[in-house]
Amino acid sequence: MNKYRIDFRHIPWKQSGSNVRMKVHHEGNTQVRLVEFSREFTETGWCQKGHIGYVLKGRLEIFFSRKKVAFKAGDGVFIPPGIKHKHKAHILTDTATLLLIEERPNECLKSTSRKPRHRSK
Repeated sequence: MNKYRIDFRHIPWKQSGSNVRMKVHHEGNTQVRLVEFSREFTETGWCQKGHIGYVLKGRLEIFFSRKKVAFKAGDGVFIPPGIKHKHKAHILTDTATLLLIEERPNECLKSTSRKPRHRSK
């Protein structure tokens, strides 16, 4: 991978459940995901993660606690993190493909911190 270009053609698809697959690139504490959801995709619980992205293909609705918002190819997605913005997606077409830019999950991060040095007095 070039430092400034993500070549998704060379990143293999990974299944994340039976109705979603993705290609993931990690850089520092950020991840970029190319995600393809099938119509059968269902979320059993409310997602509280933040998402910034772009709908490349298909249509979906995202349900929030008091409303639903429809998205189609060409639409941007901006969902802040937190319980106030909890959400569930419902796919309306055979598939929906999104490009998502998110904070990298903690379990993916490798600790690069060093122990603090103590100065002698």
